[in-house]
Amino acid sequence: MNEVISEQKLRTAAKPARLGFLGVGWIGRHRMNAILDDGLAQAVAIADPSPAMAEEARKLAPEARVARSLDEMLAEDLDGVVIATPSAQHAEQSIRALKAGFAVFCQKPLGRTAEEVTAVVEAAKAADRLLGVDLSYRRTEAMQRIRQIIRSGELGKIFAADLTFHNAYGPGKAWFYDKALSGGGCVMDLGVHLIDLALWTLDFPKVVDVTSHLMSAGRTVTAGAERVEDYGVATLTLGNGAVVRIACSWRLQAGCDAVIEADFFGTDGGASVRNVNGSFYDFTAERFRGTSRELLTEPPDAWGGRAATAWAARLARSATYDPACERLVDVAGVIDRIYGRQD
Repeated sequence: MNEVISEQKLRTAAKPARLGFLGVGWIGRHRMNAILDDGLAQAVAIADPSPAMAEEARKLAPEARVARSLDEMLAEDLDGVVIATPSAQHAEQSIRALKAGFAVFCQKPLGRTAEEVTAVVEAAKAADRLLGVDLSYRRTEAMQRIRQIIRSGELGKIFAADLTFHNAYGPGKAWFYDKALSGGGCVMDLGVHLIDLALWTLDFPKVVDVTSHLMSAGRTVTAGAERVEDYGVATLTLGNGAVVRIACSWRLQAGCDAVIEADFFGTDGGASVRNVNGSFYDFTAERFRGTSRELLTEPPDAWGGRAATAWAARLARSATYDPACERLVDVAGVIDRIYGRQD
């Protein structure tokens, strides 16, 4: 595939980047391990409020220095910073790192609002530094294949898409349920992946209308309410008349750990990505023609760290600004409209 080929070229003759890792809980260490295992970078500094987490991360990079703060980390000789902290900190920490002259790879969401995301993107542009966000489901083999087929025109005009992410569990950390810290509930946590996948697959069409309904414990959550939603549905009408429907939840009683699906319907065929047996990690991709179906991909597929390693591979060759990050504002704008923060 084109993206894989281009990333392989970026690795050629690339100099390993010097990185700082800010936030090294489970997800931070997983991305750190992926980058280091790929030989794309060296860990120069690690910072985390938990000394135990910092020490766990140092097992991956014993030579790395443990910094006491982001400011202390930014005083190091770095090429970039990988951020895996609570959502409320993402925008401010990313902007500080960018203004200090370092590239940034941040966990999703980049910001709690479109205003925050815009500020980070503008900081990256002003600093002429690479900015990446861990929208990891783009990197599954299944989604890569579906996007390739849609862009080839094989399915004709795509007129509808349905995307779902139901999680049988809620997040284990209290800050997810504090709107001031998280920015929102399951839509911010899971729906961001669905919105990004839909727009990215369809080459970021204009979204002309958004309607939504949010619920918490089976009761409607109104715009501006302090509690966060655990169930959300939204309909996006695109400029070409196509309709995208998304649904996401925490703690949904669906008989399995997770339901993760992305269906695209065209005038000449359809295509689908589905998780296997409730897995968060295993996916199949299929193409549909009438009542027939063709299997395109199936597990195994070790995709979890690919967004991080792709960013590190690019950084190893060039730290300069990539205008593709401006699409992050489009995704954040849709989320704002789902939450009633924009008309």
